[in-house]
Amino acid sequence: MFYILLQMKNNKKGMSRDMGLVVQKFGGTSVGSVERIQHVASRVVQEVENGNEVVVVVSAMGKTTDQLVSLANEITTQPSKREMDMLLTTGEQMTISLLTMALHQKGYEAVSFTGWQAGMQTESIHGNARIQHVDTTHIQSQLKQGKIVVVAGFQGVTKDGNITTLGRGGSDTTAVALAAALKAEKCDIYTDVTGVFTTDPRYIKDARKLQAISYDEMLELANLGAGVLHPRAVEFAKNYQVPLEVRSSLENENGTVVEEEPSMEQNLVVRGIAFEDNISRVTVAGLRNQLQTLSTIFTTLAKNNINVDIIIQHATSSDRMSISFSVKTEDLQETVAVLEQNREILEFEKVEHESQLAKVSIVGSGMISNPGVAADMFEVLAQEKIEVKMVSTSEIKVSTVVPYTDMVKAVETLHVAFELDKQLVTA
Repeated sequence: MFYILLQMKNNKKGMSRDMGLVVQKFGGTSVGSVERIQHVASRVVQEVENGNEVVVVVSAMGKTTDQLVSLANEITTQPSKREMDMLLTTGEQMTISLLTMALHQKGYEAVSFTGWQAGMQTESIHGNARIQHVDTTHIQSQLKQGKIVVVAGFQGVTKDGNITTLGRGGSDTTAVALAAALKAEKCDIYTDVTGVFTTDPRYIKDARKLQAISYDEMLELANLGAGVLHPRAVEFAKNYQVPLEVRSSLENENGTVVEEEPSMEQNLVVRGIAFEDNISRVTVAGLRNQLQTLSTIFTTLAKNNINVDIIIQHATSSDRMSISFSVKTEDLQETVAVLEQNREILEFEKVEHESQLAKVSIVGSGMISNPGVAADMFEVLAQEKIEVKMVSTSEIKVSTVVPYTDMVKAVETLHVAFELDKQLVTA
């Protein structure tokens, strides 16, 4: 549960604002050099000159987080998750200081806050914590003094004072959570692309930018591997109806609006294709075919913070069954270790696993009223001789696990088959 604490003396509830409040978020590529930080400062100043109060959320510069991870791995292959959080949060602290200095240099008052100084309280899980509570008192105080507030994304603090991180892409979540808590007029997510595309334009040259997309569709795409927005950020935006726009940090043009019901491109049955590599399939064989088996095995994995995706169950005899599920390859070693540690409780015969897999998914709210979309997808993949190893469906998406070597071919083929490469006339 996410709670927002707004001090009544600061929340301006019931009071008219002379200015709108805008939250801007800039990702690692957008702040990847001093030159780009100065460019970001200019974008922030432009918003201030438009008459708005501004809160800026930033990520670590460029590949800083990866470099910090590499440093830790030079010391140990199994670093403490608490100490990794202490290490990784230094990346964002570097960015907030430099951006604030750049704003000072342009003659604007600004102040930088770490996640904990900004009131981002999280649960006590290191490496992938969820925001539980936002106290905007300090931010509101600085805004009232006419200052631009620069906040480190991706980080927070527990009740007992331990620093935590929100997982990769967590700066998006910080920005949208602050926008919700501050009742911002809008939240702009600036990135290295000009908006949300029908699929990743770095891989598929005919990918098109969407003018609008629904919260539900964006949430599915984000959960399925589309890296443009963090899933939790989309959840916050939907739950608190935060106006959200994905925009380019380098080009001054309209981006993609994420809203409840998109007014544009209603004639698209499939709105986008997401894909994700580094997927592994785990098969637990020889389990007892009992009612509590599924609950026991997945509760065990959940207690160890292992996220399981696609699940397939099949009986191998009258009293035995096997369960297959997908995990991210980075979690494979820990997943197998947890299963082996609980072999006596789970009562299975063996664990098998397969890597070098990828997940390819089609997403679109139009699937609800258009039966046969999944069949069309499978037919297209079969024609290309692409093996489908696992399948998962919902009302607005179909996901398949395929060999990694076929990932791009699958996306290219489906993108054409569902006519996402065409500039369709809007309804």
